[in-house]
Amino acid sequence: MKLSNYPIPLLVLCGICLGLVFYFPLHRHELGDWIWRITLIAGGAPIVWQTFKGILQGHFASDIVAMLAIITAILMDQVFAGAVVVLMQSGGEALENYGLRRASTSLEALLARAPQFALRKTGNTLTKIDVKQVQIGDILVVRPGDLIPVDGTIQNGTAEIDESALTGEPLAQTRLPGDKIFSGTIDTNGAFEMRADKLSQESQYQKIVDLVQKAQSEKAPIQRLADRYAIFFTPLTLVMSAIGYLITHNPTTILAVLVVATPCPLILATPLAILCGINKSARSGIIVKGGAPMEQVGNTKAAIFDKTGTITFGSPFVEEIIPLNHETADNLLHKTASIEQLSSHSIAKAIVDKAHGQLTVPTQFKEIPGCGVQGVIDQDVYTIGSQAFLEHTLGPSCFQNCSEEISRFYHQEKLLTFIAKNKLCVGIFVVSDRIRPGIPTLIEKMRKLGVAEFVMLTGDSEKNATLIAKQAGITNVKANLLPEQKVQAVQSLRQQFQPITMVGDGINDAPALATATVGIAMGAHGSAISAEAANIVLLVDDISKVGDVIAIGKHTLHIAKQSIWIGIGLSFALMVIAAFGTIPPAAGALLQEVIDVAVILNALRVR
Repeated sequence: MKLSNYPIPLLVLCGICLGLVFYFPLHRHELGDWIWRITLIAGGAPIVWQTFKGILQGHFASDIVAMLAIITAILMDQVFAGAVVVLMQSGGEALENYGLRRASTSLEALLARAPQFALRKTGNTLTKIDVKQVQIGDILVVRPGDLIPVDGTIQNGTAEIDESALTGEPLAQTRLPGDKIFSGTIDTNGAFEMRADKLSQESQYQKIVDLVQKAQSEKAPIQRLADRYAIFFTPLTLVMSAIGYLITHNPTTILAVLVVATPCPLILATPLAILCGINKSARSGIIVKGGAPMEQVGNTKAAIFDKTGTITFGSPFVEEIIPLNHETADNLLHKTASIEQLSSHSIAKAIVDKAHGQLTVPTQFKEIPGCGVQGVIDQDVYTIGSQAFLEHTLGPSCFQNCSEEISRFYHQEKLLTFIAKNKLCVGIFVVSDRIRPGIPTLIEKMRKLGVAEFVMLTGDSEKNATLIAKQAGITNVKANLLPEQKVQAVQSLRQQFQPITMVGDGINDAPALATATVGIAMGAHGSAISAEAANIVLLVDDISKVGDVIAIGKHTLHIAKQSIWIGIGLSFALMVIAAFGTIPPAAGALLQEVIDVAVILNALRVR
């Protein structure tokens, strides 16, 4: 926390201490008063001006009583009492601003990742151009590892596209000539040519940037917890000031009441409790970007989960091995993994990860990007890939005696990888994503914490989504969604429940995370974009932390409200006493400090 970022509380603290030195040890009372007077005016003027501007904008905040106390102290020349009020007010705001400070914006992160250039083909010449120079109809060349620059259509070559940034789905998709591809996705294997169908500002990735920008601009500001209590506490203070004047007919009584009523419990206790909650979350690997998310997450009424990478791990794994034509599962796994170890495909990695022991190095290995691989082991030719690839390479006869197994798994919408030995299919690998352990326990914990509704949103098919949701214990499922449709689903839920929390991990989740009251990103393996768009980031790949941060938020709110009621109760008691003219303003300021210490110590219990 850099003190230079908070000049007013630093100035006021130094002014009060310097005035005390001149007032007591040096007995230079007049000089001490002048130091406090300058401190009061210099430190109080910005606070009065900011609060007054807020009143003109219709913002009824807890700062109003402090503003009135500062003005009254200046008018009545009660400089020490006024300076103490300024210190508490500016110190509380500094503490709150420190808790709310964010390092960067989601929009900047989105723009930083956007495609920046394209390779335009003119005849036999390639020219690197800015993506904004791409025109509809241009022929572009995309190399392995490149971002797709604009939305378009494949013209030449077979592409293997990582679409997880937009769809959230973990498996790379094979795209053939004539297929549509979208900006912001990644070519993972093999160069190809594409035709530009849209300008960069009209492409799919830019739509996501626009959605995040729109969601953030339309998101209503959250009323601070302290301001909600100020709605009744401020009028009560003004009434007690009037009663005090009627009793004593002394204007000093008004200031005394205002000073003891200065809502330091509201100004200090709430941000301190929330800051302790933020620090407690950080120790558990949870980054909460400010006080408002900490307040809101504890009150979550509805929770929305993305599927891939959130409810599930977001990476393929071998669910089942089906040996055929007298083959054994162990031998099938060994031979297949031996071939696949030379491939960089995500499914190949899943197969190799499942294998145990020493693998054999194949000969005559070759890979057709996005289609399959082939290699020789012990003089047998193994062909591995999709059904279409095997039929094209070996002929339809390779699938004899397999039709029943194929139809069974295709009916379940499973992803299948086929293995042929020489020219006969000898096995099927069933590949899928898997649900994270502990999800049902998390859902049950969140129900006990007061979450009433659970929804799963995904770009995946309805059958797969429903199957995963059932395992998770979630009944409300919306599938086949584009990023803008996820935003619409979040907006619809916000009309029924407030506040709502959205949990996601991919770029496609960023607009929905920004739209939700509180967005939580799986930051350990999720995209940096979703982490930037979210209000809360889980630094560890453990979704149970969602339940932890809701519990911390609820506990933090409980302590903050408790501190507020303690402070309000003690302040009201002092207001009653001050209304009879028995408490001078300076003494009232010191008594208010005693209350501050009490509520601060209580707020620290959040840790």
